[in-house]
Formats: sequence, structure tokens, C-alpha cells
Amino acid sequence: MIFSRDQMSIDALYAAMKTSAGLSEFVIGVVCLTAGWWLARYVFRRWFAPVPARLDQFLPYLGLRLVVPISAQALLVLCAVGWVRLLGHKPHVLLAFAAMLFWMVAIRLSTALIREALPRGRIGRTSEKVVSSVLWLAFVTWTIDLDDMVISWTDSVSFTVGKTHLDLSMVLSALLWASVIMIVALWLSRVIEKRVMGIDKIDLNLRIVVGKLSRTILMVAAVLITLPMVGIDLTVLSVFGGALGVGLGFGLQKLTSSYVSGFILLLERSVRIGDRLTIDNRVGYVTRITSRFVVLKGLDGTDALVPNDLIISNTVVNQSYTDTKIWSSVSVDVAYGTDIELALTLLNQAASQPRILSNSAPTAYVTLLGPSGISLQVGFWITDPENGYMVLHSDIYRAIWRLFVEHHIQVPLPQSAVTLLNPLPVIPAPAPAPLAAEVEAVAGETPVAETPVANAGVAADVVDLATIEETRAPGAA
Repeated sequence: MIFSRDQMSIDALYAAMKTSAGLSEFVIGVVCLTAGWWLARYVFRRWFAPVPARLDQFLPYLGLRLVVPISAQALLVLCAVGWVRLLGHKPHVLLAFAAMLFWMVAIRLSTALIREALPRGRIGRTSEKVVSSVLWLAFVTWTIDLDDMVISWTDSVSFTVGKTHLDLSMVLSALLWASVIMIVALWLSRVIEKRVMGIDKIDLNLRIVVGKLSRTILMVAAVLITLPMVGIDLTVLSVFGGALGVGLGFGLQKLTSSYVSGFILLLERSVRIGDRLTIDNRVGYVTRITSRFVVLKGLDGTDALVPNDLIISNTVVNQSYTDTKIWSSVSVDVAYGTDIELALTLLNQAASQPRILSNSAPTAYVTLLGPSGISLQVGFWITDPENGYMVLHSDIYRAIWRLFVEHHIQVPLPQSAVTLLNPLPVIPAPAPAPLAAEVEAVAGETPVAETPVANAGVAADVVDLATIEETRAPGAA
């Protein structure tokens, strides 16, 4: 199965496949690969699809990864032995298939072992499959001498950009080196950031600044290292730097201001993660500080993205800048005639809750002698304002109500007394017209002249209406 590279070159394989025997071997190889793929699909549906947790176990997962190459290679070996027995000569294309499958087994086994050796979650199954596939394709390309043909073709594809002559090989190598160096730079920055964030003796804001600066420096260094490696002169960056400066001065001024403000906030430590801020009538807690904005989580659970330059240029109330405890209060009214000292004592007793600071006892005050009652207020210090106020205030009000009921203290209801000055004389309403008597008079043929003059019009209307009704009645009958 393992023979010289010259026998597996693309020219040798092409010459072998020009014969009928070579084409037959190629068809047999494709059939063996298809059978191995079908067997792998059957194994997956039979043992892994019903129980996906088996994919997290190393040996079952490794067995699934090796089903295709091992089964296909076993079939190829059997076909090669039968080929020699029947035709009496050594196959060429079948052995090339078997050699490639042997290296597929080796590469998949190696990548699976490396993935298992690394910390869990560092490399996923998809990443491991992509790496193994790329390595196997690179090996196959090198084995059949296809790499020389690809390099020659990329060198032949050339073009000119300004005064610089470029070819496809230079562009592809630039992309490859840039990707590798960028990945290494990002990996180093994550390692440095993880190490720095684990140092508890350093302030959190300073740790964030060191992590972000290390990532920025490594990215810039990666770019500066990549450009000379691909043949690009660094002096061309002077023009680009001037254009970038003009763009930052005009179009990107706001964005640049946010980035610079972010580093200022982190360095001067005026805003830290966990601080309680009030910005534009919005109260919330800082949950994240980025280079461009600060994430402010409101008491209702919503997140506000506040630009860093807004925090620098405007007045921000940091309620936990020097201390995390916050003062709050509740108010209640009592009726006149209440024992004020007893009411104040009950308020202090009601405000003695577990969340209230113990070394600063609640204090009750008389705040107003109002028109309906006496206004009282009890103030206290909260140790955990991040848990909100509504539940605490509700508990205090319920305790106040229970204590007031036990000691017969009344909460006054608003009352108002209205006094009329210089009242207007009351004019009695006119008596209603005796329409019923007039109707009875008309019905009894009582002379209308006996009806008072004030009601003459009404009586006439009634008589006319009765006459009309009498006139219409026979027709209706």
C-alpha cells in the first residue's frame, strides 16, 4: 500500500487510467469509498442518532470517524488481492486509493487525539473535522505532485496595481500568512487577557485596559509583520495614515471620541462594573465596559448602550462611587390627635428589615402638618440596592399597617369643608301647567273659556289635536 511518490504522481495515475484496467480499478475504488460512506451513515443512524451523548465520548466518536477510511480500505485490500489472483499482476490505482485512505486514518486519529488532549471545549468537533480534511487534502495534493502544478499556475496569473506587479501566488500567500499571524495574535491576546483577568490584586478596570491594549498592540504588530513578508513596502502606509487621519478628523470623529473616552474611563476608574449610575433619568447598573460604550442594565431588566463620550461630557450620578449603600425612605400620614411619639416608634420598628443596614438604624421624622393629617417619614440605608426597592417598600408598608391596626392609629382620609359666602337667593321653579285638567275639560265638552289665559295656547293645541284624531278615526275604521 505504501510505495514511492513517483508511482502516485498525477502523470503515473493518468497513464494508468488511460487503460481499461486502470479505469476498472478507479471504478472499484469509487464503489469501495461509497460503501464505506454508506456504512458510516448506517452506524451513525443506528447507534449515535438515538443517543447523541455518545458523540461526547472519545472512543465511540473516534470509531465513528474511522469507519469510512478503515472499511473502504479493507474493501480495497480485498479487491486488490482478488485482482492479483484473477489477473496475475499488481493493481496501481487501487493501491493509490488504499495509500490515501491509510493517511486519512492517521490524520483523523491524530486530530482526534489532539482534540481530546486539549481542555474540553477548546476545539469543537466541526473545527477538528475541518482541520483533518484540510491536512488530508494537502497530503493528497503533495503526494500526486499536484502542488507543483498549482504553484506554477498561480505564478502565471499576474496583474499590475499601480506600479506594483502582483501575481495570484503572492496574493494567496499574503492571505495565508495574514490569517495565520492574525490567529496567533488573537490567541496570544486571549491568553494574556485571561491571565490578567485572573489577578485579583489588580483593579478590574486596569485589568480590562491591559487586556484591550494587548489585543490592539498584537493586532497592529501582526499587520506590520505580515506586510513585509508578502513584499509590501511599509512606506506606502504613510499615505494611508494621512488619509486615515483625515477620515478620523471628520467622518469618524464621534466614533474615535467614544473609543478614547472608553480608555479614559477604564484608566481613571470613575465608572466600574457593578456601579449604580443615573444617566438622563435612567437608573441602572454597569454590567460591561467596552471600547465604545457602557452597558447599563436597568431595574426593569433592559440594557442601555451608553456611548463613552456621553459619560465623559455629561453629568453622571454614580450612587456607588465611594460606597455601595443607598439611602431610601417611605412616607405615611396619621390623623390629628395621634400619639406622635408612638407613631414614630412604630415606624422605626416597621423599617427594621433584614436588607436594611444594621449599624445605621432607621430614623423616623415628622415632615409636615398637613390639612388632613400629620405627615411622617422613616429613612434607612439599604445594603443591596441592586435587588430593587419595590419588595422592601412593600414589606415596610405592610408592617406599618399591621402595627397601626394593633395600636389603633388611624390614617386620615382627605376631607374638605365648603363655605358659601353671599349666597344667591333661591328662585322657586314655576308650577307645571294643568294639562291633564284641560284634556279632561275638552273630553267632557267643557268650554275652553273657563281655562286660565296663561294656558289658552296649550288648551287650543289639545283641542285641535283631539279634533284631528276624531276626524281621522272614521277613515282608519
